Amino acid sequence: MGFKEFSGNTKIVEALRGAFRSGRVPHALLFTGPKGVGKYTLARMFAQAANCEKLQDDFCGECATCLAIAPMANTQPLIEQGLAERGESADAATVERVPLILQSHPDVWALVPDPVRLKTPVVRPVLRIGQLRAVQRAAYFQPMGRRRIFILDNAETMRWDVASVFLKILEEPPGNSTLILTATSPFALLPTIVSRCMQFHLAPLPQEEVESVLRAHSDRKPAEIKLAAQLSEGSPGVAMEMNVDDVVDRRKTAFRILEHAARGQGFSQLFADTAALGKDRESSFEQMVGIFYGLLSDLLELTSGMKSPLLRNPNMGKELGGLAKSVDSSWVFRAISAIDEVALGARRNLNRQLGLDAMAASLSPAEAKSIGSRK
Repeated sequence: MGFKEFSGNTKIVEALRGAFRSGRVPHALLFTGPKGVGKYTLARMFAQAANCEKLQDDFCGECATCLAIAPMANTQPLIEQGLAERGESADAATVERVPLILQSHPDVWALVPDPVRLKTPVVRPVLRIGQLRAVQRAAYFQPMGRRRIFILDNAETMRWDVASVFLKILEEPPGNSTLILTATSPFALLPTIVSRCMQFHLAPLPQEEVESVLRAHSDRKPAEIKLAAQLSEGSPGVAMEMNVDDVVDRRKTAFRILEHAARGQGFSQLFADTAALGKDRESSFEQMVGIFYGLLSDLLELTSGMKSPLLRNPNMGKELGGLAKSVDSSWVFRAISAIDEVALGARRNLNRQLGLDAMAASLSPAEAKSIGSRK
């Protein structure tokens, strides 16, 4: 057991262990990086190391404290328990009054975006002011063990108008507590919050390491392991949870939309595909937009004449190569701008399918000629 179980980013792990050895444990940490790279896992391990009864700069995984914190590795049962205790029909006031806090040891709290309901969760869970106020009150309590740890997972979901509550804790940090924020990017948080945290960016893992994780923790076939590792883009957590067939189907659907738009044909299939993606509730809209960005990134490398492009969708190399012969880099840049507009519209609750339809229409050859004539 211990930090040796953590995959990748060994320099960050060693830096955290060094903080324990020196006795200079930061009051606030910010772990950033892509989804599934291990930000929450490292935060939970940090909580165990901060309170382990046997070791100073690591955790044994065997003492009473380590065993008590270990259930927080899997947050889903704790989320379900918290939502069930609060009640399925909780109103807005109850949601704030009874904040969702995950806890299996008194000194370690995990806050995750609140889905509000178990059976019909909200589309965009966020960290709520009730959760932040609970941390604000509890951060100054004396720990039962060595240190209190508060993990704010997906901290970028905090609305900026309520993040000021959390900022007050950082401005007057408690000496016996550490606040750990995880986010995909520091730019998604208030600069005043970021500036008060010690930052660590977790980089994606090499494909070989992701494959090693999958071999150790799953019974997938070798071909599926390799494809999952490729499509995960260096995130073992994403690879572990991935339904490879579903991911491949979504990427093929997104590719068909780009292909039909670029060639100005097959619009009946195009609109059927945009309808399918628009109605897909198994993946978030952000994930869908990410698929388009990944495909366009590959097309940009192919159209720019790179000798050995590292494709994010290597299983679609033939199809991407064919489309790259029909478009140029300027078309790809227009497509990226169009996806930017779709993503911006989604934040304003515009209809997904209408946004995708508008994007496809803007990329058709007829529209390109119209743009050229206006110039």
